[in-house]
Amino acid sequence: MTTDTIARSAAAPMPLVVQRHAEESALLCNQRFFLAASGHTRLHHLRRLDDRLAAHLDGLAVARDAGSRACDEALARAGRGEVFAAIVLALENHDLPRIERLLAIAELLPDVRDAVALAGGWASGESLRGIAKDMLDSPHAFRRAVAIAACDFHMVDPGDALHAAVADADVVLRGQALRAAGECGRRDLAAVCIAALQDEDAGCRFWAARSAVLLGERHKPVHPLHDATLLPGTLHGRLALSLLFKLATPAQAAPLLAEMLDKPAHVRDAVRCAGTVGDTRLVPWLIAQMEEPALARLAGEAFSTITGLDLAWLDLERKPPEGVESGPRDAPEDDDVAMDEDDGLPWPDPARISSWWAANGRGFVPGERYFLGQVPSWAHCVGVLKHGFQRQRLAAAEYLCLLRPGSKLFPTGAPAWRQQRWLDQWPDE
Repeated sequence: MTTDTIARSAAAPMPLVVQRHAEESALLCNQRFFLAASGHTRLHHLRRLDDRLAAHLDGLAVARDAGSRACDEALARAGRGEVFAAIVLALENHDLPRIERLLAIAELLPDVRDAVALAGGWASGESLRGIAKDMLDSPHAFRRAVAIAACDFHMVDPGDALHAAVADADVVLRGQALRAAGECGRRDLAAVCIAALQDEDAGCRFWAARSAVLLGERHKPVHPLHDATLLPGTLHGRLALSLLFKLATPAQAAPLLAEMLDKPAHVRDAVRCAGTVGDTRLVPWLIAQMEEPALARLAGEAFSTITGLDLAWLDLERKPPEGVESGPRDAPEDDDVAMDEDDGLPWPDPARISSWWAANGRGFVPGERYFLGQVPSWAHCVGVLKHGFQRQRLAAAEYLCLLRPGSKLFPTGAPAWRQQRWLDQWPDE
């Protein structure tokens, strides 16, 4: 064997290793979607996963053509993780034909569009240079929507591109632009968002209402937001409930909670929203819900959202009840493979928490809104962004926009190292 042959053999990537990089990239991406929206993950936990994901993506990039082939083969499954990895690699390689082909595939698969947006948000600014501008100017609506979503992840204002996009005939682009108007703090588009409350598409009405609230409007978006809450378990419904109960006073929230409790499908939402209301008069009711296994962990999280207590750290948790299953089942006949949103949350001990509340509850003012033990303020919410769990951080980001309409919504789902860099530079006041 010649020296050149040995060198070429050593440089050639091993197919099994490259395939493993592609598989792990897809798997970690799917895990990331869950962790980024979980109640037990802090920013440093997300960073740990992101570093692992970045290492596998680097392995695909180093493999060059072999990495692209491995991603192409994985696309036979066309899941979120596979699409994410393929697009990130194409962006990093500045492979324009491959990017066009992948976006054409993604446009036909609504279930992977959040992965496409994450891929644009994951890629470095250097990788997106030129590509993002061309996509914002593209005649293809889906390309423009992807570019706007990527700008959102990078906390970059898409500029004039939003003006035409918020009124575009394409519902995907219009919805993405209406969403970005609020998340980018574009107060110049507040009137457009208010007008879009009458949009024929329910999704566009929701994003218009949410953005109008983030931009300072407090009355006209309420009915469209309430309409969005009628679909329990959906992204729109959950975001709408979170925003509505941040706007509502405890007195306004009481009949809404009572109405939700009359509908079995909305009981979990009622527990979650009790934490958002932040009124300590709801604490005894939340402690009572901790006796119900199906609601216990969620009620514990709501209690923590009000008081700021870390149940695991303060030893206010107990062992899981016997016979309670968590997460997707392994049974082949079970079609439900969704992750349990309560997975990772501590099991609260109602007796210990009752004792703690009896001893310390008098330090809270009934009828006041508490968020992690304090009345929401700019400095407190910035502190939560730096140190809180993911669902708490998302709430803190929304509070910052409510406190100062026109502020950009902090992207708690962006790559953790980029979030950390922003937060290190962000003053508390």
